[in-house]
Amino acid sequence: MVARAQEQQTRYPGRFRAAPERSRRIARPLGVVARVRGVDEELLDRIGTRMFARDELGADLAAAMGRARGDAERVTMASFHRALAGGEPETPALARFFAAVEDTPTWVDLDEVERGGRALRRMGRTLDDVLLTLSLIGGYRFGGPADLLVATGGLTGSTAVRRLGETTEWARAVIAPGGMRRDGEGWRLTVHVRAMHALVNRRFETNGRWDVGHWGLPVNQADQAATLGLFSSTGLLGARALGWVVTPAESRAVMHLWRYVGWLMGVDDDWLFATEREQNRFLHHVLLVQDDVTPAGPALAGALVDGQSPRRRQHVLGLLRWFLGREALTDLGLPDTGPAALPWTVPPTLLRNLVLSGVVARTRAGRRALERRGDAWTRAEITRRFAGARPGVSPLPE
Repeated sequence: MVARAQEQQTRYPGRFRAAPERSRRIARPLGVVARVRGVDEELLDRIGTRMFARDELGADLAAAMGRARGDAERVTMASFHRALAGGEPETPALARFFAAVEDTPTWVDLDEVERGGRALRRMGRTLDDVLLTLSLIGGYRFGGPADLLVATGGLTGSTAVRRLGETTEWARAVIAPGGMRRDGEGWRLTVHVRAMHALVNRRFETNGRWDVGHWGLPVNQADQAATLGLFSSTGLLGARALGWVVTPAESRAVMHLWRYVGWLMGVDDDWLFATEREQNRFLHHVLLVQDDVTPAGPALAGALVDGQSPRRRQHVLGLLRWFLGREALTDLGLPDTGPAALPWTVPPTLLRNLVLSGVVARTRAGRRALERRGDAWTRAEITRRFAGARPGVSPLPE
């Protein structure tokens, strides 16, 4: 038994399956949705070992960016952005990186990607609600990625709403018309984020501020694949829970869009799923191996909730109660009793979404009207979150 425990400590980070009873309880509803029949121990093993695996293409680029000034192989921020804009790569490392990300897999259907973007744009406020509460704040119930966000200063204090705006701006660009074509803003921002992740990984692997033995690599394959799922199948699951009717064709298109985004971000190919059921089965197993909540979770959740207007704050708390239950609010240090914690806005939201998606969206004119409506909502929300500043994503760290 001692030898087995020592083997697990070296094969997996310390957080792997650190809170098994809690994890099983949280994972159970998703297991029902995904019709999971038993636990796949081989998949759990891959999730654990890939907490020590990185995006190697991105790591090579980050290493080239870290070379000394004057080194002919060094990649500068300026040269990266010139290549990102379509210019000729100026160093071998840049050439290798862009040759890889521009070598689009044959399975990518850009027309299907466009259809997925339109389906998400039609959701408008509902999509934003789901990503904020179920996907982002819901993910703060576990140690690891939340702790990295705190360590990087990503979502605490006065920066919370702005950083949320950066995520919203990236998602807006991804689902915009033409966004994921080579000359599209979504494509460029996704590649930018991949480089940023690689630079953060390189910095925190070596600066002594990150416990790799306990948490795994700062930005690792398991966490990246799980985060991708929060935008794809989790987003669709949450939209349905708020009354939005998602057709099989829309589901396929949305999953195809995020599959391509995940490929461009450097997620391992075998964790790029084409269907909701496959993605949800994977996420169910991810939940089974998580650590308990850490102080980072309440800090991040509180910063995001406090950054909302009073009326919207009540709406967000109600959605968290609806999606995650009272226990999650307690874990995250949020109000879990009283009117503020009740999902009082959910019934009218359900009714409105059933009409919009089940009636209005059944005609071509209705779908286009919903897309314009969703775009207007997203633009207004991004403006609010940036408080008059120019929208964008985080610059690459020097």
